[in-house]
Amino acid sequence: MTGLRYVYAVCRPFDAPLQSQITGVGGAPPRLLRHRDLIAVVSEVPERDFAEQPLRAHLEDLDWLTETAHAHQNVIDALTVVTTPLPLRLGTVFHDDSGVRVMLEAREEGFLRTLDRLSGRVEWGVKVYAEPEAEAEEQPREPVKATSGRDYLRQRRRSRQAHEEMWEKADRFARRLHETLSECAEDTRLHAPQNSALSGAPGRNVLNAAYLVPRRNSEEFVELVDRTKNEEPGLRVELTGPWAAYSFSGEEPGDRESDGMSGENS
Repeated sequence: MTGLRYVYAVCRPFDAPLQSQITGVGGAPPRLLRHRDLIAVVSEVPERDFAEQPLRAHLEDLDWLTETAHAHQNVIDALTVVTTPLPLRLGTVFHDDSGVRVMLEAREEGFLRTLDRLSGRVEWGVKVYAEPEAEAEEQPREPVKATSGRDYLRQRRRSRQAHEEMWEKADRFARRLHETLSECAEDTRLHAPQNSALSGAPGRNVLNAAYLVPRRNSEEFVELVDRTKNEEPGLRVELTGPWAAYSFSGEEPGDRESDGMSGENS
C-alpha cells in the first residue's frame, strides 16, 4: 500500500465483522492492523492532504474539516456496535504500518489498562438547557412606565430577582438530575457549559455531563432520562449516545463533530 496511515481507534481483537459498506476518511475502507493483543483500526490517506504541512492548511477549511470529522466518527460509531474502541485524536497519522505498530508497542500497557476499564461500557451525554422563552416569561410583558427614579429602581430589582430565581431553579434541577443519573453510572464527567453562539443550540446550557454506563444498563439509563424531560417547565433535557467512551479514555479527541484536528505524523 502507498500513502499514510490514518488511525481511528485502538481496541482488543474482536470476531464480529464491521459494516461492509463503512468508509473512512477520504472514502477509504477501514482495516484492522493487529499487534499482539491490540488492534489498530486504520485506513490509507493521501500525503497531499495529511502530511504535516497540508494538514495544517486544511485546518483552516471548515468544510474539509467537517467532512473529515464525520468520516472519522462514522468509523468510531461502527466499532462501538461490535466492540469497545478507544478513539484516538482526530488526525492521528503515521507514515506506514510499521509506524502504527511502534506506537502500539510504546503505549501497549496504557491501552490495555484503559480498554479493560472501559470494556462493555458506553458513554451517554446529557445536557440541560433553560429555554430562551422561559426567561422572557419571567419578565412583565408590558412593564409599567416608571414615574420616578424609585419606581425605575423597583422595576429593575424585580426583574433581576425574577431572572435570578429562574437560574436558581435551573441549577437546582440540573444538580438533582446529575445526582440521580450518577447513581446509574460507573463514572461521570462534568464538562464546561456550551456556548449557544458556537453550538447553535437554543437556550442557556446549565448541565453538560457525560456518564459511563455498562451496556446492559443502558436501557434503564435512557428511561431514567426520559422520565425527567417534562418534569420542569422551561427546561429542556437532551440525551445523546451511546458513544465510545471519549470522556473516560484518557485521550484528547476534541469535539466529536468538528471542533478541531491534530496530527501525530510519525
